Amino acid sequence: MAAGKRFPAQFGHSAHTAVAPGRGCGVPPGEKPTPEKTYSAAVNPLRTLILAAAGNDTIRRLVATAPVSRDVVRRFVAGETTEDAVTATKDLVAAGLSVTLDYLGEDTTDRAQAEKTVQAYLELLDRLRADGLADRAEVSVKLSAVGQALDERLALDNASRICAAAEQAGTTVTLDMEDHTTTDSTLGILRELRRTWPWAGGVLQAYLHRTFDDATALATEGSRIRLCKGAYKEPDTVAHVAPHEVDLAYVRCVNALLAGDGYPMFATHDPRLVEVIGERARWYGRKPGSYEYQMLYGVRPEEQRRLAGAGETVRVYIPYGEEWYGYLMRRMAEKPANTALFLRSLVSKS
Repeated sequence: MAAGKRFPAQFGHSAHTAVAPGRGCGVPPGEKPTPEKTYSAAVNPLRTLILAAAGNDTIRRLVATAPVSRDVVRRFVAGETTEDAVTATKDLVAAGLSVTLDYLGEDTTDRAQAEKTVQAYLELLDRLRADGLADRAEVSVKLSAVGQALDERLALDNASRICAAAEQAGTTVTLDMEDHTTTDSTLGILRELRRTWPWAGGVLQAYLHRTFDDATALATEGSRIRLCKGAYKEPDTVAHVAPHEVDLAYVRCVNALLAGDGYPMFATHDPRLVEVIGERARWYGRKPGSYEYQMLYGVRPEEQRRLAGAGETVRVYIPYGEEWYGYLMRRMAEKPANTALFLRSLVSKS
């Protein structure tokens, strides 16, 4: 590349000259590069591109109808209807796996849409009961999809309706975690739900600086807690950004949850972390069934079956619903690792 060549701003660089050695990926002049700043700056162009695609109806139609991309969508999303979700659940349960189902939708700012989401969960739970699947399939709920941004009380009331239906069906509910600005609100609503439904599950994101303390506090008897790395783009003031630091934080939280009396649910596809979780579970005297692994629908399906065949409880997270396109685009945009995960899964089932 010729010295002094300029980059268009829309590709993630300012109109400065080409990046000097030792100051890569858009770190401002005079500022010391760190792994976190370099990593974050490097992914901005990809994130911008994917987010632009997420709001483009023309691209959505192309993705939905092109044979290759249609197959990709079917690999990672069960479908748009309750029937699609139940069919996928039956297939996985028959293979010895457990399931949690997520009706897609988030950041709802309309009460009618929040009510539509609640009704979708009520219909799904009724089908799980009727089809004898409730002992192996539960639901995951994003509070933002049931009105959290409108009114916390509305979100609590709607989540309570879903929990009551789950109780009638004979299954459970887990509250998904979203970006860090909603963490306190979500944990507060979880505490309220547990007054009536102590089995209500929560989610912690290991990359947040606060999560070790949250994991320690929530590792109480009967407490169902899913631990994931974290999928949202967060500032380094509240979250670890470098992948290695996220991994270390995840293992610290694994130890905190296994040392407690709760029921940890470890959401990861990372082969190294799967191995570490098994080793730490044995070290803490945990038997299979006193914790579980969780993985996304369509990601490492052979590993899911291998773990289940070895006696581990493995729960598959199945997304479904009309909002599948936004779901896939946002998950890929929020972290480049998500994009890499989906792409690797297309060429490998293990």
